[in-house]
Amino acid sequence: MLILASRSKARQALLSSAGLSFDALAPAVDERAVEAELGETAPPDCVAAALAKAKAQDVSRRVAGAWVIGADQTLALEGRMFHKPETLEAARAQLDILRGRTHRLQAGIALARDGEVVWSHVDSAELTMREFSAAERDAVLRLEGEGALESVGAYRLEGPSVRLFDSVKGDYFTILGLPLLPLLGALRRYAPEVF
Repeated sequence: MLILASRSKARQALLSSAGLSFDALAPAVDERAVEAELGETAPPDCVAAALAKAKAQDVSRRVAGAWVIGADQTLALEGRMFHKPETLEAARAQLDILRGRTHRLQAGIALARDGEVVWSHVDSAELTMREFSAAERDAVLRLEGEGALESVGAYRLEGPSVRLFDSVKGDYFTILGLPLLPLLGALRRYAPEVF
């Protein structure tokens, strides 16, 4: 049995498109508590890895014998980490901060069984937003709607938000929050029965 410890529609779509059969179960992890335990100076890649592991472990303790994928993503700009915006107004403000600048996304992923992490990985990507106008930003947010609140960046590269970017360096799957190719390699190695 394979479980994705996430309700993320983007992550579910990626696993489905890879032909995997899985269940999705939300983890009961206090992300801010995990971050606080790591400390304010923890690098974003370490935070992404720790959150992915915590989510995989949490769900794998609840479903004995299941292979559980945990994933999380952090966004960093010049030493500052961002979280998912809670409102469209917060999304608007966050996009204004990112406008015309280059930020990094770190995607952590972990595979666990019976509470033990057997594999983990972190990948990163670099994204540069263009100098978009307030009208362009608002048009994209209207098109995205509540979907903008589901992303640490307040955008979805797989959606209308792509209009806001100048360049992207890195793996597309990583940007969507699930480094798929390394994950598939880990599943072939540790859990070939899920294929």
